[in-house]
Amino acid sequence: MFEDLQQHWPRAANPKPIVIFGAGSIVTDAHLPAYANAAYPVAGVYDPDLEKARAVAQAHGIAAFSSPEEAAGHADAVFDLATPPDAHADILAILPPRSAVLIQKPMGSDLAGATRILKTCRDRDLLAAVNFQLRFAPMMLALQDAVTKGVLGDIVDFDAWLALDTPWGLWKFLEPLPRVEISLHSIHYLDFIRGLLGNPSGVHAKSMGHPSSRIAQTRTAAILDYGDRVRCALSINHNHAFGRKHQACEFRICGTKGAAYLQLGVNLDYPKGEPDILEINTGEGWKSIALDGSWFPDAFTSRMSQLQRVATGEEGSLVSSVEDAWHTMALVEAAYESSAAPATPIARKPQ
Repeated sequence: MFEDLQQHWPRAANPKPIVIFGAGSIVTDAHLPAYANAAYPVAGVYDPDLEKARAVAQAHGIAAFSSPEEAAGHADAVFDLATPPDAHADILAILPPRSAVLIQKPMGSDLAGATRILKTCRDRDLLAAVNFQLRFAPMMLALQDAVTKGVLGDIVDFDAWLALDTPWGLWKFLEPLPRVEISLHSIHYLDFIRGLLGNPSGVHAKSMGHPSSRIAQTRTAAILDYGDRVRCALSINHNHAFGRKHQACEFRICGTKGAAYLQLGVNLDYPKGEPDILEINTGEGWKSIALDGSWFPDAFTSRMSQLQRVATGEEGSLVSSVEDAWHTMALVEAAYESSAAPATPIARKPQ
């Protein structure tokens, strides 16, 4: 019944060469393997750490650019910005007008940064998408296809539940940042929910750290307001360090005709990960969907495929464009504003 659900974006027939800005672990662990899987040509890589760029280039048989201007000057390329959020706008400003570009999430460090990026992309007429690649994971594409086909009916309930032990020590650069959990992790879930349900009218949120961690926030509870028909809640705890048995990283999505369960395996036992899971129940019991691939790196392949196909004229509409992604950044900003605001006080018992 579910064998024909879409799990991968069609490959671009005539892909443009890819120029990568940034040579960090996300490039070597996800971007380059994803593009190799699709046989997409990579022209080269630039990183301010020239030795790092040269090492990555040598390992993958590509060029290492010596300056951002040299990288930006590559003719008719798709530019892949695997760079920190504060670096995006300056790189976008030197790309050739009307270039195709994929921007690493988040779209700036805050909403003001996202707005600057949006205006820069408009001014330079860039075909710009943000790398919210969770939308393109095989399980998520299959779920979206099932929802589009009406398999679940109208969505009325969305639960995201994470109770896991994230190894924050792998990313020392996060320690001084004032915003972490929502802007760098749960932003994926907020963006996916937007893609599935549209923009909420508001959000109630509380994000906080943990006594065992030097990271600003590692735990978040949030409710997205979709009116009186749809309930949407997220419970995120990255400090559940008591063994695998009761850990979880899962979504439960209920509609008027059926329900879906998803496990996001990469977050469990990170970075080794566990398998992704998608199950659907339309009244005849839970059916497991055989998944062809996983979030990492397959979502990165499909994300690039969609941009390439728009850039080469095979498709007309860009998914997760900067115009759309700005709304995810606005939701993130509202969540932080809600977290900083005082809660509704509880009435005191009269004396």
